[in-house]
Amino acid sequence: MAEYVTHHASVTVNAQLHQVYSMFSHFNDFPKFMSFVKEVTYRDNQNSHWVAEIAGHHEWDAANENWIEDRQVGWHSTNGLDNFGKVTFEPAGSNRTKVDVFINYNPPAGVLGDIGEKAGVGSRFQNALQHDMDHFAQMVDQAPAGALDP
Repeated sequence: MAEYVTHHASVTVNAQLHQVYSMFSHFNDFPKFMSFVKEVTYRDNQNSHWVAEIAGHHEWDAANENWIEDRQVGWHSTNGLDNFGKVTFEPAGSNRTKVDVFINYNPPAGVLGDIGEKAGVGSRFQNALQHDMDHFAQMVDQAPAGALDP
């Protein structure tokens, strides 16, 4: 049975729910604001290939999962780094949206991966994830008028 490590980050963005959902529903835009995601390529509208730098170079294929318009996007890996996750969206007042990111992965290399996780890889990833979400919120704040329209 895989031992998954879970990371969570949250941020409130100054934009309407549908705009924020639209930005997150294009995984190929993740490298613009997620420092550890280097590339996301769509194979079709449900399947994508990811390249990331998280304590080394990792790649995986993923399938979309549990998408609910304006509420949630999700995925699970089908090949490569064993991971799954979701991003949820909820209104947080006038023109504000709370975004929660949940990423779960099985550290590669079994026991060595678990040791690496406990030795600081996990906290570095957690900090990077929160930093990237804060960066996303800043990017939205600085976007020119109309740039966020889906």
